[in-house]
Amino acid sequence: MTPTVAVIGLGSMGYGIAASALRGGLRVHGFDVNPAAVARFRAEGGAPGALAEVAPQLSAAMVVVLNAAQTEEVLFGADGVVPRMRPGSVVIACATVAPAFARAMEARCRDQGVHYLDAPISGGAAKAAAGALTVLASGTPDAFAAAEPVLSATAEKVYRLGDAAGPGSAMKAVNQLLAGVHIAAMAEAMTFGMTQGVSPRAFMEVIPQCAGTSWMLENRGPHVVDGDYTPRSSVNIWPKDLGIVLDIARSASFGAPLAAAALQQFLAAAGSGLGHEDDAAVAKVYARNANLTLPGADDGSSA
Repeated sequence: MTPTVAVIGLGSMGYGIAASALRGGLRVHGFDVNPAAVARFRAEGGAPGALAEVAPQLSAAMVVVLNAAQTEEVLFGADGVVPRMRPGSVVIACATVAPAFARAMEARCRDQGVHYLDAPISGGAAKAAAGALTVLASGTPDAFAAAEPVLSATAEKVYRLGDAAGPGSAMKAVNQLLAGVHIAAMAEAMTFGMTQGVSPRAFMEVIPQCAGTSWMLENRGPHVVDGDYTPRSSVNIWPKDLGIVLDIARSASFGAPLAAAALQQFLAAAGSGLGHEDDAAVAKVYARNANLTLPGADDGSSA
């Protein structure tokens, strides 16, 4: 039988995941608070039906929402999917959350006879659309087995990090610390270069060939050069994710000063009205403070 999957959350990542699962031969229902996203997915071959109606037929529910609160609401809220799912099905939870939250959701799912895979994702919208995500997963062998058809259709790499929930989310927190710091560092270095006569375009020609480069620099730097802040990953993600990192660090009595400094820059960007722009827009905070003009400033794209 063809596995039946629900992808809950059809944002830039979730939509690509749903499309990849559909392309992989699965029967896929897509759900989102935005009716237009749902209608678009159904027009492209997504299966119809309300979530409450299709939940008993699901092999897997892949939850691609923003945070822990939304994850818990999807799973166990007033219209929660888990109590309606059949025993042996699996929740694949993709949001960046604290490890303790992942463990709590696993226990609640277990009480309902439903497997839970702690499965944060990395790779961005382009890789989601290509079915080439990296999944940082932890869960029981049965959870992995139940999730296999979905993971095969949507991921290029699946790291098995433990036999219970928690390690997947812990590894995602490590990644997000680095990613957030690297984006802020890219913005700081690029605008620092501008004070010395190094244009953003020259910066992006040279630094990717030098030891100081990073994946985030090479991915986000061109957005600044082009003056294009269409959100592939928004500024607003980082106060949440770096906030989670710092919460985990505090619980471990661990100082994380670089993460804290990066968080302040993203908070400043969000507070300046840039929250829904691409996270490369953190460069606008540096530019404003140094009275610099970024590419695209003449069309109103700089703060």
